[in-house]
Amino acid sequence: MACGLQNYEDGDMPAAELEFQTKWSRFSDWLHCICVVTFDLELGQAMESVYPPGVKLTDQEKCNICYLAFPDSNSGCMGDTQFHVRLRSRTGLTRQQLVYNDDSVPTLRADSTHYWGFVYFRQVKDPSLPRGYFQKSIILLTRLPFINLFYKVIQLIAPKHFEEGERSLEAACHDINRWPSLDAGQNVLLPVLGTVFQSYIPNQQTGKITRSDIAKQVHSPNVPHILASIQDVNVFDVLSSVISHLHLLWELVLTAEPIVVMASSPTECSALVQALTYLIQPLPYSAEYRPYFTIHDSEFKEFTRKQFNPPCVILGVTNPFFTKTLQHWPHTIKLGDASSIKTKLRKVGNLKLLDSAPGVYTQYKPFLEKDKAIIKKLHNGIRTDRPSEVQTAMVKRHLLELTQSFMIPLERYMASLMPLQKNISPFRAPPVPNPFNPEDFFATLQQSGPQLTTGIKGDWIGLYRNYFRTPNFSAWFHERHNNLTNKLHALQLEALAESDLKKWSVGKKEVEIVDMVLKLREVLKSNPPVADNTRTLLARRLEDLNCVLPEDMKSILNAAT
Repeated sequence: MACGLQNYEDGDMPAAELEFQTKWSRFSDWLHCICVVTFDLELGQAMESVYPPGVKLTDQEKCNICYLAFPDSNSGCMGDTQFHVRLRSRTGLTRQQLVYNDDSVPTLRADSTHYWGFVYFRQVKDPSLPRGYFQKSIILLTRLPFINLFYKVIQLIAPKHFEEGERSLEAACHDINRWPSLDAGQNVLLPVLGTVFQSYIPNQQTGKITRSDIAKQVHSPNVPHILASIQDVNVFDVLSSVISHLHLLWELVLTAEPIVVMASSPTECSALVQALTYLIQPLPYSAEYRPYFTIHDSEFKEFTRKQFNPPCVILGVTNPFFTKTLQHWPHTIKLGDASSIKTKLRKVGNLKLLDSAPGVYTQYKPFLEKDKAIIKKLHNGIRTDRPSEVQTAMVKRHLLELTQSFMIPLERYMASLMPLQKNISPFRAPPVPNPFNPEDFFATLQQSGPQLTTGIKGDWIGLYRNYFRTPNFSAWFHERHNNLTNKLHALQLEALAESDLKKWSVGKKEVEIVDMVLKLREVLKSNPPVADNTRTLLARRLEDLNCVLPEDMKSILNAAT
């Protein structure tokens, strides 16, 4: 695969792929490719071209892209339609994407298992064509969840292609190949086809700031500059019809419950699925989700089979066929027209009702009570035409505080699993974090639980128990456990760097000294998670040990390296 550079040992990459990677390395960090999908009378939806030339896609990926590139025929989308999709990929990330992920905030990391596809579909009447319609889609394929930015980029690129042909896509690829390095914590200027997008990519230090206003405005009389945040999406407009059920939806997403979003267009369903995953930020939603899903998707059988419990997936669909196919799923959000202010909560089971009536269909009983004050404020805002940006800010602030109140006790408990520093010896392997015990964690909640900071009452322990069974918890715990393990490793190496190894070596057998020499060499070679001055001290400790070894052993060790 063209973008899976790290999958090859040095010198093993096929010549054609090495040439592609050399020529398009910067492009490959930002985008995988740009696809053009058209309608063929004999084949149906077909891949017309892929840019830049030489990029690799599997046959399965091409097939999925083609089916996801067009709205379902029942959607009746005329004119221009925009939406986004996700599809699985087995291609590795580029080296720079891996470097970027180390410093990026979790919700903005390059996706190692999926592509994001940003679709611009045009359908207009054209009597000169056999079917009487012009139908074509342009798709930006990327590993980066930069929702807001890539929507703006495709809005610029696609119409140019429809007007000017393939030369515009070739030019866009060359422009993107000159973009700056993909790094977190920087302002970026991204020129495409005579326009420059300005944005700011947050890192772990500035992670709470994902808005566009941190970007430094550049004024140029010759080139239009468009300020574009990376992922600052107006979630209120998308959620307004289900805003009464905000806390219920937050719980469903937090506990990775299977949810179907049914809408009349891929624009609506992809926007709502994405908004749902944002409800628990800054915690990343780590289960599977598909903003737009069709019956032709390669995972259709996997997601719809009835002999097992539904998977932890949020699916956005438009085909009425899914009404019956997914009737065994426990939670369905059926969107109505945009004018409906309130959407009712309905019990699952009445399929005839599901065919027509908008609503949130579920038998889920929330663990927590609803915060009626914020819901009342939001409904008042709808009635008084409060700007949606203000409504979005209110929703985000409320849910951020709710998620943080839920996670802070867990963060505090996780930090308590760190062994005492006195148990760290420079001459033994670092200790491992103490085991996570849910009952011990629950015992801490009375003194420092989320009910103290949110004022929301309910069965918080029951909610935590459900959360502990989810991919959201598994991903969070895995990252925190790795952080603790790395911290313990770093503390052990710092202790080793400060120790007197000449004194330690007195009375030790030669094999023990050699073993320590080899360990130090391995540590220094593996880029340990310590500061530069600690690395320098470790190198000095290695020199100290070399001084006490006999000359013949030094020669053997030097020959081995």
